[in-house]
Amino acid sequence: MNWSSRSNALFLCLTMVLAGLSGCLSNEGGDTLRIAFAVKDDYASFDDNPQKLADYLSEATGKSVELYAITSDALALEALRFGSADMAFLDGGAAWMGWQQYGLEAMAASTNADGRSHYNAQAWVLTESDAGQAATDNDDTTDPFALLEGSVTCHTGWLKSAGMLIPMGYFIGEGYAEVVGDEDDIESLRSTIFNHFSEDAVIPESGTPYYGYGGALRCLSEGEGAVAFVKDTSVDTYCPENGDREAWCLDRDRYTPLPPFGQAPSHPLMYQPDSIDDETKSSLVAALVALNASEDGRQILANILNAPSVIEVDTASHLGDYGSLIEHVPGITAYLDEKFSSE
Repeated sequence: MNWSSRSNALFLCLTMVLAGLSGCLSNEGGDTLRIAFAVKDDYASFDDNPQKLADYLSEATGKSVELYAITSDALALEALRFGSADMAFLDGGAAWMGWQQYGLEAMAASTNADGRSHYNAQAWVLTESDAGQAATDNDDTTDPFALLEGSVTCHTGWLKSAGMLIPMGYFIGEGYAEVVGDEDDIESLRSTIFNHFSEDAVIPESGTPYYGYGGALRCLSEGEGAVAFVKDTSVDTYCPENGDREAWCLDRDRYTPLPPFGQAPSHPLMYQPDSIDDETKSSLVAALVALNASEDGRQILANILNAPSVIEVDTASHLGDYGSLIEHVPGITAYLDEKFSSE
């Protein structure tokens, strides 16, 4: 073979290799969708394995759906941001950050036991307190939120959504409380709480008696604080009028709710709009909503998604109220960016 022939042959081989490589690159993903999901090494039953969800979505949409293993929301966000995954169920904070920073969108969300895809962050006070009386006197000139200034507050924990971020976002955004310290430092929130309310504010650590929703309500009930920042269903959960009640509960009529601060979203399925088109999104939403209608589907919801049902949502409606409140918290964007950035 002469040099010209060898050159032509080499050129032909190189062209074929590049064409094949180009095909691989241009079809990367193809009809395959990747859902970022926390997985374990083994499962007691396949019913608990998220692969069952992936298999169901594959059959229902006609596309290959694969699991992309992650261990945290931070890694899920990274996978969505850089194209390693196309969709993931995220908590409210991670979802809001993904929407604001990376242009992610929500297509569906899990619901609570009452069928809502959110709960209301709400303050509860004792009915006989000044704030309790102001909340029920039908007098627009009395403001129960203003009367809480200087009070000892019961929070569910540090930087919890309903127990701190949403109510403090409300108090700061509405002008009741002034930020004390650096506007870009999340630790300024602690100083703000102490300055506007009380240095005795109860901000419990995990594992202590006043931690969580029940703990904050117990803090109010036992007189440690004057207001509990919890959610709208907390009193009926821990201190129902009929049924099992915690030992520290007061009579049901001793508790009065103040107007809700706003909504905390349930876990949405966030997706990368650059890799999932409207038609694919619609088929995924239809498949997820169809889970509500069959016994096998409800088992997937309960065992894998830990939810009673799934509904279709849009990003602004699901995350907008939450975001408009927490954006007033000093340093929240930097905090969430650091929290949900891969180490």
